[in-house]
Amino acid sequence: QNITEEYTHTRASGQLNISRSTFSVEPSVKESTALIYRCHGEPSQVVTLETLKLPPLRSTSVLVKMLAAPINPSDINMIQGTYAILPDLPAVGGNEGVGQVIEVGIEVKTIKVGDWVIPRDAGLGMWQTAVVLSADDLVTVPSDIPVLSAATLGVNPCTALRMLSDFEDLKPGDTVIQNAANSAVGQAVIQIAAAKGVQTVNVVRDRPNLQKLTDGLKAMGATCVITEETLRRPEMKEIFKSYPRPKLALNGVGGKSATELLRHLQSGGTMVTYGGMAKQPVTVPVSALIFKNVKIRGFWVTQWKRDHKHDDEALHSMLEELCTLIRTGKLSSPACTQVGMLDFHKALHSAMKPYTSMKQVLVM
Repeated sequence: QNITEEYTHTRASGQLNISRSTFSVEPSVKESTALIYRCHGEPSQVVTLETLKLPPLRSTSVLVKMLAAPINPSDINMIQGTYAILPDLPAVGGNEGVGQVIEVGIEVKTIKVGDWVIPRDAGLGMWQTAVVLSADDLVTVPSDIPVLSAATLGVNPCTALRMLSDFEDLKPGDTVIQNAANSAVGQAVIQIAAAKGVQTVNVVRDRPNLQKLTDGLKAMGATCVITEETLRRPEMKEIFKSYPRPKLALNGVGGKSATELLRHLQSGGTMVTYGGMAKQPVTVPVSALIFKNVKIRGFWVTQWKRDHKHDDEALHSMLEELCTLIRTGKLSSPACTQVGMLDFHKALHSAMKPYTSMKQVLVM
């Protein structure tokens, strides 16, 4: 059965909807079409589409036919050579994605043929049509959620949920403030917070289609959407007459934006930094530390997963909580553009555009 044809048939609805029955078992897969980089540099210059011979299936390995894999900022940084962890070269790009198991080694007990799986860790190379991995490197996910939700489940929603859960004891009616609110993490924060009854003040950069973006974020559950410029103005005092000052600030930008988030935290609150799109350091006012006793923390979901490597219950519990929100319509995948592997140059170019709220997803 031709996977590309199945995608073509279902793509018109705007959402890939693939069930296990869509695919026949194909243990004869011996090759993979992959996006590979042999040196670090700009993705458009160093990434090539190549055919790889798959390694033989070992007793503890799993053969996975990939369904879809997003292009995340961490993927771009890894190719550029600026990320915290870098795989050995040559490497296949992509830290995230979902695939269907089509063959398992004789010693594999936790995964079976037909299961949907996502990677546990970064750097495994998801931008390919098929891959052989150790069963320990994979975690199963339900196949009753949309494939785009499954493909984008393991990084951004997990980051959002952990930041909302692990740093402050948030109650219904509490407030969170965040920058980069239109990013995939930001969209997940809005939806998960709304499901918990937590209000969100969401900061975005000014742009020509600001009203459309604002309406879209509010439709997801955003309480308030403001621009970076508004964040620095006295009118912020009016906003916090309607909502309590935030217990938690989530910073994906850095620089002046992070400093302004700090100013609006309530005493004893926490700012968690998970990204630095401005490529500028976080400057903390002395007054915030002395007089407001704010806490400055960082979060990296890859490290969380590594810290919980031997705690399957923690990982599965987190994924199940997210999947429950997905099933009940409270958490959707970020706005996605589905791109075939042959159009990878276009996808990489689009993924690096400024002001984008659209995630590029490679479909195999």
